[in-house]
Amino acid sequence: MKHHRRGKASAVLTVALISIWGTSQADHPIAGLAPYERPNNAPVIKQVLKDDAWYQKALTGVSKPYPSSLGFLEDQGNWYTPFIHPGMRGWYDIRGWYSDD
Repeated sequence: MKHHRRGKASAVLTVALISIWGTSQADHPIAGLAPYERPNNAPVIKQVLKDDAWYQKALTGVSKPYPSSLGFLEDQGNWYTPFIHPGMRGWYDIRGWYSDD
């Protein structure tokens, strides 16, 4: 009897996931099915705003004078870079991201 219920719940979950995936697929383009062309309705970044707060966060734990190797921050767009996000805690936290903990 338990296996019957588990199978029924599994079938309902599968149908729900398929229906959710099917509706969201039309709303959001998947830019990987044809890597040689960009979908017409794919989002486009037109401007990158880096205010003082962004630079303050990006330079957490780095003291002045800033090394020239950080010049890449000027070209940093809206893509992910681990440099501007906290890493591991404890003695691995050489930039002091978690000093308030």
